Amino acid sequence: MTFQRIVIALLVLIVAGIGAIGYFEWRMAAQVRTLKAFVEGYVFNEAVMACEQAKSSTPFKWNGGKSTSVIGLNSAKLDKYTVSASYTLVADSVYCDYDPIKRKAEIGSSFLERE
Repeated sequence: MTFQRIVIALLVLIVAGIGAIGYFEWRMAAQVRTLKAFVEGYVFNEAVMACEQAKSSTPFKWNGGKSTSVIGLNSAKLDKYTVSASYTLVADSVYCDYDPIKRKAEIGSSFLERE
């Protein structure tokens, strides 16, 4: 009888622990989405200006473009200590990746040409 009570108590603790982990994961995901939206809004104007001024054979025209969209803030972990961030914009099928750390824009004409 005591063995059954111990097993039930352990199961209740495990379920409560998994529930608490799920709740904290949900709260952290909401905070990360909020932070990402804030950073994207902060970087947007700089990205548009840098992409329009970047020298390329394919001009990037955000203002006056027929179809424009924001892909958003992306990151890639290059090695254990280095994370590369980019903010991607598309205007009339021309992709522009803006590095907010280096404040440099690179233009590519299609997704397959991008790194």
